[in-house]
Amino acid sequence: VQLQASGGGLVQAGGSLRISCAASGPRFNTYHMAWFRQAPGKGRELVSAINWSGVTKYYVDSVKGRFTISRDNAKNTVYLQMNSLKPEDTAVYYCAADTSGYYTPSLSRLESTYDYWGQGTQVTVSS
Repeated sequence: VQLQASGGGLVQAGGSLRISCAASGPRFNTYHMAWFRQAPGKGRELVSAINWSGVTKYYVDSVKGRFTISRDNAKNTVYLQMNSLKPEDTAVYYCAADTSGYYTPSLSRLESTYDYWGQGTQVTVSS
């Protein structure tokens, strides 16, 4: 499984950005998918996750009401729509896949559960 993240960039505070993650392979529709981020000098944190069917979603408290995760299984792609961006959202954003997702009813918040990772895309929010 290969994951390719794209769509990052520089945006002013209050602006919007949509990042995407395209996955290879025929079984994308069985994977839980997640977006993590890592800010300079900080550890990696889970931002949002979505189950294989797109029905169940998770958001960290700091992005609730501002970010929306979605997926298009026909295009093997997961998206993160980020609105009302804040300088504290500045980070490298990584997409990750839990390939056992179809057999796991709940979304995991643990990095170790996600067995494939994309290369990351930089999101910078200026004040």
